[in-house]
Amino acid sequence: MLKFEIEKTIGLARVGTIYTPHGKIKTPAFVGAATRATVKALTMQEMKGIGAQAILANTYHLILAPGDDLIEKAGGLSEFCSWRGPTFTDSGGFQIFSLPDVKISENGVKFKSHISGAKFEMTPESSMQSQWKIGADIHMAFDQLAKSDKYEDMKEAMERTHRWLDRCVTEHQKLSLGAGPDRTPFLRGAVRPARRHGRPAAYTSACQPPDHLQKRCFGHPHLEQYLYAIVQGGDFLDLRAESAKYCASKPVDGFGIGGVFTAEGMDKMLQTVCPILPENKPRHLLGMGQEPIDLFMGAENGCDTFDCVGPTRMARNGSLYTLNGRINIKNARFKHDFTPLMPECDCECCKNYNKAYLHHLFKTDEITGKVLASIHNEHFVINVVDNIRKSLIDDTFKEYKKDFLTRYYSNI
Repeated sequence: MLKFEIEKTIGLARVGTIYTPHGKIKTPAFVGAATRATVKALTMQEMKGIGAQAILANTYHLILAPGDDLIEKAGGLSEFCSWRGPTFTDSGGFQIFSLPDVKISENGVKFKSHISGAKFEMTPESSMQSQWKIGADIHMAFDQLAKSDKYEDMKEAMERTHRWLDRCVTEHQKLSLGAGPDRTPFLRGAVRPARRHGRPAAYTSACQPPDHLQKRCFGHPHLEQYLYAIVQGGDFLDLRAESAKYCASKPVDGFGIGGVFTAEGMDKMLQTVCPILPENKPRHLLGMGQEPIDLFMGAENGCDTFDCVGPTRMARNGSLYTLNGRINIKNARFKHDFTPLMPECDCECCKNYNKAYLHHLFKTDEITGKVLASIHNEHFVINVVDNIRKSLIDDTFKEYKKDFLTRYYSNI
């Protein structure tokens, strides 16, 4: 099982450490959304520089381009994109179910590539196989996303998600045993490769694995990969509770809390779900973190990690975080403003450039503006969650939450 140590709890909130084959994650933590094996506009070295602990890539996008086989040949996600740290992949379900003309069956989903129009089918089994090839430390089970306010629709989607979870668990266990195409298990323990600079060295055992397993061992610097179940149920608390109980009963390493939701009602949903989930396993709040209140609410109610494409997406459009709320740097009032974007911030953007320069970059559509803005927004969100962690350790969370949110939303 994935090792997760809890250092402190305050109500539902907790401070802990997740230990992965590529390093540890101090929680609560914001995970960089590296959808296509990149956080848009940022290098992995820049992500490290702003304090990111982990990244999350998207299986749907990676199987379309460059393909999971290529990433496997490259040595897995970490080697492919030069990220030296913990990695997650989501199943791609959220993106697939957002596509037009998706055909859903009990077996899985059929869809067309938004890039080429090529036809694809994803099942719980193929999602697990692709995620193992991509080689992230932590995988998300394949689930059905339902965008509906009807109870019966959400119940049907939740129940299918549970059936698919069972299939994900079965496939994940086969893959974790090194099962080949004929599903003959090959136990990994006897042939564990020594690691050298992130890549496996020569096998240390005289007992050699079959060819297909040797290839996978070379493709991934480690054979330990972990599975999170996804809790669904939408805005219906009884369905959320039912889903949490079902997921908690399965042999998984952690939990993703998924679905389409906003801050309104999220606290009640998390207060329903998190007490049901095992305390000794980590919880990831999927796709939330564009608004700072999401992060405070998630951490306060028992979530350990978060991911969201919102911070960098907004940055590329000129919407930038400050402690006094978001600003649009393209507004005319910043044309002659020679002060830093946020004097309290120590990111590269704020330390070296002023608002007038950023305004100029955006008005002239220079790529540098998007890069600097993305550095700042991603740093801002990572820093907020790091400070939430520190405030939980120091028993000052309530004061930090009140002061931050009062100041940030004071102009709304």
